[in-house]
Amino acid sequence: MNSDLLHGLSPWHGTTILSIRRGNEVVIAGDGQVTMGQAIILKSNANKVRRLADGNVIVGFAGSTADAMTLYERLEGKIEQYPSQLKRACVELAKDWRTDKYLRRLEALMAVVDKETSLILTGTGDVLEPEDSIIGIGSGGAYALSAARALYAKCPDMPLKEMAEQSMNVAADICAFTSHKFVIESL
Repeated sequence: MNSDLLHGLSPWHGTTILSIRRGNEVVIAGDGQVTMGQAIILKSNANKVRRLADGNVIVGFAGSTADAMTLYERLEGKIEQYPSQLKRACVELAKDWRTDKYLRRLEALMAVVDKETSLILTGTGDVLEPEDSIIGIGSGGAYALSAARALYAKCPDMPLKEMAEQSMNVAADICAFTSHKFVIESL
């Protein structure tokens, strides 16, 4: 796996996804920027954060829209197949994603959370659980991740939604591919 992808320096421009967990409380924030190439902003309010499994799982996606829809559907199918086993469902999706001739071509990263677990899924078969339960993916992911880690350490009582919003604003101020329009979901 290219380590740049995990640090938010992905080739997919126009997406910043951030997840922060404290105990059983978790938020995922995603910006809405969609760009074409290096200079054209097509849309600033796309929704790249979705709830699955009757609202018990939240997914944030960095990649193309068609890839996102395909992977959301596949993940939802795996969650239905393995209810209350998010890790197992994600591992099964990662196996398919890596080995299926069609899925293998999808270039994306996913942040997937429920009440207990925070995971990063990649097209190379990785299912990663960050040590600090903070995830930043996409073109502005490294900026949002850095801001979230700093706020988490310095302001441990700050509400997670506020922490996510402040961290996403830092990313949007720095990354040309991140907008200031966010969707924030929490469990």
